[in-house]
Amino acid sequence: MKEQLESSWSKLLEKLSGWVDSLVLNLPNFLLALLIFILASWLSRNLQGFTNKYLRKIIKQASIRSLISNVVSILVIVIGLILALSILNLDGTLKSLLAGAGVAGLAISLALQGTLSNTFSGLFIAIKDEIKIGDWIETNGYSGKVIGIDLRNTKVKEADNNIVVVPNKLILEKPFKNYGLTRRIRTTITCGVAYESDLPAVKKIAIEAIEKLYPPNQGEQIEFYYTDFGDSSIDFLLRFWVDARENLTALQVKSEAITTIKRVFDDHEINIPFPIRTIINKE
Repeated sequence: MKEQLESSWSKLLEKLSGWVDSLVLNLPNFLLALLIFILASWLSRNLQGFTNKYLRKIIKQASIRSLISNVVSILVIVIGLILALSILNLDGTLKSLLAGAGVAGLAISLALQGTLSNTFSGLFIAIKDEIKIGDWIETNGYSGKVIGIDLRNTKVKEADNNIVVVPNKLILEKPFKNYGLTRRIRTTITCGVAYESDLPAVKKIAIEAIEKLYPPNQGEQIEFYYTDFGDSSIDFLLRFWVDARENLTALQVKSEAITTIKRVFDDHEINIPFPIRTIINKE
């Protein structure tokens, strides 16, 4: 019994001695690994703030800036951890961690496939700058002003003041029209004048009125075409260019143009007839 206790005690001392020797031998590596990890942590915190500040110049959405800066910060920490484990000769542990992270990442990506798709779509929209807050867009059957873009959805306020939440994925997968991407838009209105009207004079008066309201730029022209002999009028089509502004939608442009045409026609006694139906009683 005594011999067994002495043998066990000897083995324990031998084991502790081996640990102490190993600790002494690896102390420089441990200190270097600790220094690298501390440096990576410091760099991660400072780089996160710098990245967020830099992204303000190109990305207006705070949530997207925060996501990108957090990803950069995590990457720096991960790189520091990998270097520290390599210095400590813990390659086996490192491989196990990477394998576990790969399996976990695959499981998470499958579970959050829709969410991740919307997130990356939101990042793409913000970075490409194809849709900005304040733009008037048409997408997925909805039309309105963009009032918000986050990591999952784009919020659009329609003309009736209803807010539509559209997943970012749907915006990228389907065609959309953004009136904010063009500096000039072309608008068309149709109207008709009475058959007794002086058609050349009507054309001249209409073009001059629109030219005064929305002056064309160089290379642009106001187009006026008579299109049809209507039931009660000679119909015409008028095309012109306007600046694409946030507070000037196509409906507002048409409204102002129609008001102007009606006023100048009244001033020149040009009649805009309305359909007349004659009912004949044969009794």
